[in-house]
Amino acid sequence: MNEQQHNTTRQNSPVTVIGLGPMGQAMTRTLLAAGHPVTVWNRTAARADGVVADGATLAATPGEAIEASDLVILSLTDYQAMYDILDGPAPSLAGRTLVNLSSDTPDRTREAASWAAGHGSAFLSGGVMTPAPMVGTEAAYVYYSGPGESMEKHRAVLAPIGTPKYLGEDQGLAQLMYQAQLTVFLTTLSGLMQATAMLGSAGMKAREVLPELLSTSDSIGEMLRAGEENVGTALDAGEHPGDLSTVTMMGATSDHIVETSASLGLDLALPRAVQAHYQRAIEDGHGGDNWTRIIDGIRAPR
Repeated sequence: MNEQQHNTTRQNSPVTVIGLGPMGQAMTRTLLAAGHPVTVWNRTAARADGVVADGATLAATPGEAIEASDLVILSLTDYQAMYDILDGPAPSLAGRTLVNLSSDTPDRTREAASWAAGHGSAFLSGGVMTPAPMVGTEAAYVYYSGPGESMEKHRAVLAPIGTPKYLGEDQGLAQLMYQAQLTVFLTTLSGLMQATAMLGSAGMKAREVLPELLSTSDSIGEMLRAGEENVGTALDAGEHPGDLSTVTMMGATSDHIVETSASLGLDLALPRAVQAHYQRAIEDGHGGDNWTRIIDGIRAPR
């Protein structure tokens, strides 16, 4: 088979998608548009109606879905759902590649990889870093980790979902990156809601204040990107020069945020969590260091 024939085979290779929430449906439609025959299965079969109308084939059972393709993609609530669905037809996994794009912890991901290996299946974990409506667009990207040979074998098939970013052989790495990214995402969302509630206490409307708050959120990225190499290099070296901002200064600001939120009768969980990071660094004698020093307390909590 020449290279052109090989590429055509990959482009037309069948794929199975198990789990048809918004993300699973978006991936199915993207794979169909890329020319792949797609077999689907979902616990609630009616969720498949839309993608079946678009050309997917609905399997009657998980086992039938697995047997339809060498590449099986899971888009489920968590990893326990994988066991619940696949434990029965697990022998059918032998010789196939299982790509789990569900969210869970890195440890559970590594356990799942061992489980899959016990059934003769290669296992790639992944994290889709885009909401469902953006799957298949140029903005979409997906972190993967697991056997490099499996990644390269299926890279071209997986690429239409989003640009593949391969992190290495350790199956837990993609999940760790995914959870790290969501830490930034969820914390930012909570911060925006805390700030909106603060301003709302003075009668300001969310539609008025959110553009102002989002400009601050955007500026954080710009600030860190401007010094990205220096910040990252200093963190890796354990250096925290306090020439631009200090733990003491940032800690005082966090104190004021707690006091303001308390006076407004707002929930204090988020501001107190932030305050605790700076208090710990000050207690450890690092008040004159850069704000990045708070990472020490995060790494080694008391």
